[in-house]
Amino acid sequence: MKIFFTLFLALAFTFLKAQSALDEVVPIKQLIPDIGLDLRYSTVNNFTNQKLYSIDEAYLSIGAINRLKLVHDSLKQIKQYNGIDYPKGLGIKIFDGYRPRAVQYLMFEIFPNPTYVADPGSGSIHNRGGAVDVSIYDISTGNELLMPTEFDWFGPEASHSYSNLPQNIIANRTLLYNMMVDVGGFVPYDAEWWHYTIPGASSLPLLDFQMK
Repeated sequence: MKIFFTLFLALAFTFLKAQSALDEVVPIKQLIPDIGLDLRYSTVNNFTNQKLYSIDEAYLSIGAINRLKLVHDSLKQIKQYNGIDYPKGLGIKIFDGYRPRAVQYLMFEIFPNPTYVADPGSGSIHNRGGAVDVSIYDISTGNELLMPTEFDWFGPEASHSYSNLPQNIIANRTLLYNMMVDVGGFVPYDAEWWHYTIPGASSLPLLDFQMK
């Protein structure tokens, strides 16, 4: 009995250690060097009109990055979609990943609507390294596929359920959804077509380290 108990403890420790490693937040390009970046909060091109990050680098939990790599690598195999050729395939472009909690407080102060900006009191999944804001782009040109709205559009048009759109834009949104959910196993957020989280992300610790 003692041997089985010791073995159980060893297996439990190994599992917890492996899970802890997946929760670690690291630069995304460390594991996906060719992923696209358009980090809006590293510029003034965002709803706050302020530069909120001091570096042009995106971070995310290793577990989330592993899922994102599956999506990115799968998109690269798509050479034609909806009647358009993509000689080098498609790829994921990131708008935001991990976000320091201090930045969340500033965002909520500017736009205190929890539908679009999570209340920093309870924290955003971005503050835990478990959420990512993404789109799809053409690797040959660097151009993003047309989506229903701009990133950080605070209105019903940004919802996955909004249907008053041209069919090609609905097809692009659907491709992103299917790849993130079916291939990557991410969880969508209905109010924002760009926002996806990993399962169980709310149990990750809230973080407030500044990216350097």
